[in-house]
Amino acid sequence: MKLNLKNPIVFFDLETTGVDPAKDRIVEISLAKVMPDGSQETKTRRLNPEMHIPEAASAIHHIYDQDVADCPTFQMIAKSLWSYIEGCDLAGYNSNKFDIPVLVEEFLRAGIDVDLKKRRFIDVQNIFHKMEQRTLVAAYKFYCQKDLTEAHSAEADTLATLEVLQAQLDRYPDDLKNDIGFLAEFSCRDQNVDYAGRIVYNDKGVEVFNFGKHKGRSVSEVFRTEPSYYLWMMNGDFPQYTKKVITAIRLRDINGK
Repeated sequence: MKLNLKNPIVFFDLETTGVDPAKDRIVEISLAKVMPDGSQETKTRRLNPEMHIPEAASAIHHIYDQDVADCPTFQMIAKSLWSYIEGCDLAGYNSNKFDIPVLVEEFLRAGIDVDLKKRRFIDVQNIFHKMEQRTLVAAYKFYCQKDLTEAHSAEADTLATLEVLQAQLDRYPDDLKNDIGFLAEFSCRDQNVDYAGRIVYNDKGVEVFNFGKHKGRSVSEVFRTEPSYYLWMMNGDFPQYTKKVITAIRLRDINGK
């Protein structure tokens, strides 16, 4: 089923040096941009992460240090990449939990303060797990009746994700509305305040911690009664965007807004 779009949507997948948004870097990015008229284009680029690619990561995506030694760094392509995806909704497989937090961190490290608040995020994995509870390889086989022979290739995974979403719309016409706003809400599991999910909204719309000893407690309350916790987080190994979020909460409370 053709996607019903008001804005362009970019399906994307990252291959990285690891799974920690605060530490790890992108080594390959692939994007499939779909326009409201149905036309699409695909771009794939390898990047020099400016760090050693751990053997455990290379064993998964088969990209090694020597493969990216002469490739541009993320900072070199950051402005053109942001220009390419600005104003687009975003979609991927496990993207809400991994790819989007990693991508935002890379932009922030490159000095680009990206604003994705008005963008819709569709996580095809969440739709799949709500419907069938399986992996991308199984999802591709189940929905598209094809074998994903190049799994963990960024481009293959990106295009497979696009096909799976289209097939999901065909398979569940009574449950899934062909509307980006609906799909974004349906594929969202947590009400994250930051992209990494360290801070979430509770059922009253209050920002609360989603980790550690203060899990479930109001961020504002903790910072008010234990100011050192804010400093600990700011000096700790947390994603830059998470630090940006808690700083905004802290300043809001100090200024009484």
